[in-house]
Amino acid sequence: MIVTASNLVSFIARLPKNQQFAYISPKNKGMIVVDSVTKPEGPIHFRRFNPEKGEGPRTNEPETISTEMLWRVANAINENVPFNVDRILGASYNSRSVLETLLAHTPQFFYCYPGRIERLSNVESIKRGHKHLVWCPEKPHQKGVLQKKNVDLVISEVPSREVVYEAVSVLEGQKPIGDIVVQRRHAQIQIALFLIGVQLGYRTWIAQNDKGILYRNKRICEYPGVIGDLRDEQLLRSHEEAMKAALLIDCIWFKNGRLMPAVMEVEHSTGVRSGLTRMKNFMDRFPPFPTRWVIVAPDEDRDLVMRECEAPQFASLKTKFFSYSAVEELYSLCSRRKIRGISEEFIDCFMENAVPA
Repeated sequence: MIVTASNLVSFIARLPKNQQFAYISPKNKGMIVVDSVTKPEGPIHFRRFNPEKGEGPRTNEPETISTEMLWRVANAINENVPFNVDRILGASYNSRSVLETLLAHTPQFFYCYPGRIERLSNVESIKRGHKHLVWCPEKPHQKGVLQKKNVDLVISEVPSREVVYEAVSVLEGQKPIGDIVVQRRHAQIQIALFLIGVQLGYRTWIAQNDKGILYRNKRICEYPGVIGDLRDEQLLRSHEEAMKAALLIDCIWFKNGRLMPAVMEVEHSTGVRSGLTRMKNFMDRFPPFPTRWVIVAPDEDRDLVMRECEAPQFASLKTKFFSYSAVEELYSLCSRRKIRGISEEFIDCFMENAVPA
């Protein structure tokens, strides 16, 4: 069976009229009401509001789920196969959680949490997965309610190619941080970010205390594209205090001597707050400049990252969350396709806003 945009529109149009729909996550206290559904293929007009903030169904302006958005999701749906709406749509639509919620209230869609395969240097483990939807037309649930489905499934979030990083070692004499597994994982993510940067045409700063990481029997700082001295970057050359603040930041991307696409802290064993503090310290010592302030962390730490990023002292960072699985997916894509010439906004498709806009 094949799902089309008109199917999705029809499913949502049959939901109970005037119902207020709660999000799947109980942490999201917002509600959704559907204003109108245009058949056969959309758009769908809706409003969202938060009763805990004193808002009502008519407080906010109507928003739209477009026909294009509906088709993108429909094209990714297969019967009894979990799918992740955020991964399908990336950062392209700010109403993706609304579409996910409305579909989950229709009888044929359930929400579920399949396991996630993680492969590192031929060592495979299973981690807790993200929220998915699954289309089960043969066993529908009650209309207008949310229904969780327990699935005994483990999926790869990099579907067409497993990601196996090159072996990474650390120079003798470098003080270990925790056990070697933690240290090694952190280094693998840094290397992946560097290699992604190469494909996207970026020069990469690697934290001063990590430049001794060995990759393919060569120190990471010896690779073309890795910045040896921040004074070589035109953007920072006249900002001595900012350069000092940036020295221990895990990864910074620079482009064309004029742009700084992302400032990233990889938080594997240390607390998220320490990474946020380093980025805020850098921001405060550098003139206002458009960039992405990013926490890179394991998928299972998402909730922790979101909580820490919402702290008032870090609000100005408007932090993004770059999950390990998203890093692996982008790394795999860059490795296989050798992508070039894309816009900078492309990387936003792999990151999630950690602080509500």
